[in-house]
Amino acid sequence: MEFIVALNGKVNYPLTLDPGVWIFDDRKEDLDTLFDKKGDKESEQEKYLKDVSAHWDRELQEGAVPPSEKEKQKPKTTLKETLLTSSFAISLSYFIYNAQPHPDAERVLIESGDGNVEITIKEAQDGYLAFSENGKPLKTDGPVHFYFGDGRNKENPIKRITSITLL
Repeated sequence: MEFIVALNGKVNYPLTLDPGVWIFDDRKEDLDTLFDKKGDKESEQEKYLKDVSAHWDRELQEGAVPPSEKEKQKPKTTLKETLLTSSFAISLSYFIYNAQPHPDAERVLIESGDGNVEITIKEAQDGYLAFSENGKPLKTDGPVHFYFGDGRNKENPIKRITSITLL
């Protein structure tokens, strides 16, 4: 079994994707929480500002509160522990953007060992490629799994993907 995925078709730059190196990519996202946060349309900056202003208001009204015992006892996890125990995915949009699709590319064919699936280019750009499960590469049914951005196939992703072709 090959552990690379070809991205080709109506693109200016065909790509060869190696999911084995994505564990080092800062754009990866935790697959376990990926679809939980997609329902939240609020931007990270807006959320941060709301949290900070609520904290500020509370301190003005109540005074500063020392850290609780619960916060002190929270176990710290290292980056290595996180990488070795978590499941990760990366957005397919990064790779489609870098391949520079032709203006007439409208569909995407995902070729898989279980059969081919044709989707719109928008669905592909919103989708995610999972490459790690519990800290391990997807060797038995990989190299990657495709998840739609809205999570509709969260329980049954497209597996055994060999290539992604823009039509």
